[in-house]
Amino acid sequence: MTTVAMIDKPAPASPENTPPDALDALANALRARGTGGLSPAAALLAWYDWALHLSLSPGKQRHLLEKGLHKHQRLARYAVRAASARDCPACIEPLEQDRRFADPAWRRWPFNVIHQGFLLQQQWWHNATTGVRGVSQHHERLVTFAGRQWLDMWSPANFIWTNPEVLRAITDSGGANLWRGAMNFLDDARRLALNGAPAGVEGFEVGKDVAVTPGKVVYRNHLIELIQYTPTTPDVHAEPILIVPSWIMKYYILDLSPHNSMVKYLVGQGHTVFIISWRNPTAADRDLSLDDYRRLGVMDVLLRWRAMVTNVCKV
Repeated sequence: MTTVAMIDKPAPASPENTPPDALDALANALRARGTGGLSPAAALLAWYDWALHLSLSPGKQRHLLEKGLHKHQRLARYAVRAASARDCPACIEPLEQDRRFADPAWRRWPFNVIHQGFLLQQQWWHNATTGVRGVSQHHERLVTFAGRQWLDMWSPANFIWTNPEVLRAITDSGGANLWRGAMNFLDDARRLALNGAPAGVEGFEVGKDVAVTPGKVVYRNHLIELIQYTPTTPDVHAEPILIVPSWIMKYYILDLSPHNSMVKYLVGQGHTVFIISWRNPTAADRDLSLDDYRRLGVMDVLLRWRAMVTNVCKV
């Protein structure tokens, strides 16, 4: 039987002891809260790189102008046809993974013209943010992603009066859906203010609704728990598998349900599987460093893992 070991909690890093350092740390922490951890400097640098090179590319500017005029003409011709024909073919189709306009109600006037105009605009901005000579690939991807997110905020699917599905739900429910939405918003705001779990989490229990593959904790320290899953086949592969999930993910993202589980598939193929489960940090862990996660989260497991697999992995 493998014993569960414990190691000492890492010593906190030395706190800043000068007023400028303390003020900078506070400013960075407040800024990170407002930007979701993204660096405003990195975002501005990417936008500056794109805007500067675009301003120095008259050929690209002319190409975008021609593209814009062509798309306006396409939309104008479509609007005329849509006003007189019930089943007018679309002038642009959304991407395959975009399901916002899949409902047949979006094919009726005026919602067909509205969402077609949005898709054409989205396509034009993609043309504008890609293929600009001189822009680094990283900055191009960042600007393209940020531009797409900004446009998605203004999607007609996000507003009541331009979304036929919402208008239909209002009519069918007599406005009750708006009341339910307001109550859900207030509940989410309350949970956020109290640092509570999101609504619906209580309906999922680890080991019952998620992470249903049988496993056991064979080692833990201050940052991690190491979970072992035994193969379910007579023959077992000699080489075990160690999975290190991202720090922001729970280990059971790989074991959501019996029909959607990487862990269940691997043990069913005769593999001995180990997964690191990151423990939730608290305010007491604010001084943990990146090196602590490397040392305690990965290296410590690798050092102890060799002795464990010698005992459990037999062909």
